Amino acid sequence: MNRKNLVSWLPLALFALVLFTPLRTPVMGTIQRGLLATGLWNADAPVELAPAATAPTPAVPVGGATYPHNLPLLTLDGQHVNLSDLKGKAVFVNLWASWCAPCVAEMPGIQALYQKMDPTKVAFVMISLDENPAKARAMLKRKGYTFPVYFPMGPLAAPFDSNSIPSTVILDPNGQVVARHDGMAEYDTPEFKAALENLTRPARN
Repeated sequence: MNRKNLVSWLPLALFALVLFTPLRTPVMGTIQRGLLATGLWNADAPVELAPAATAPTPAVPVGGATYPHNLPLLTLDGQHVNLSDLKGKAVFVNLWASWCAPCVAEMPGIQALYQKMDPTKVAFVMISLDENPAKARAMLKRKGYTFPVYFPMGPLAAPFDSNSIPSTVILDPNGQVVARHDGMAEYDTPEFKAALENLTRPARN
């Protein structure tokens, strides 16, 4: 193959390298992250957070009351927890996987938001759907993310079941769904931060 032909084939070879190797997810995630940062990709997070009607789910008793979601989870170190343990906090639930480029693209914004929120009032539940938990752990370590990550212990019931990821569900301190967003979004914005904080403020008479 002469030099001219080699140069003409080079872009195709690079495209194949990205598309058909493990480089696809980080490269596509970086591109999509860049589009989010520039605003060229319109993916605003919901800022109107109010209780929404959802399908009935099994309730779990919590301190004499009930929490509408029974969602058993495993922590990164194998500890058993339940979403109901977070009653009293606003909860940011995000479904993701290490092979999902849009998930990877929105994670820097989620990490930045996580670092700005008061952990006594707002909890983050990043649920990995990786079939191999080791891949999720490796990605988290490589990127240096510190938000709490969990693995589901069974099929996800409504409102957390989704046909696509990333998918984000926001719960108020009583466990009521106040927003859901399917697809990539930029969550590290003053408007979304304020909306989360407003969920934790006592209601005025």
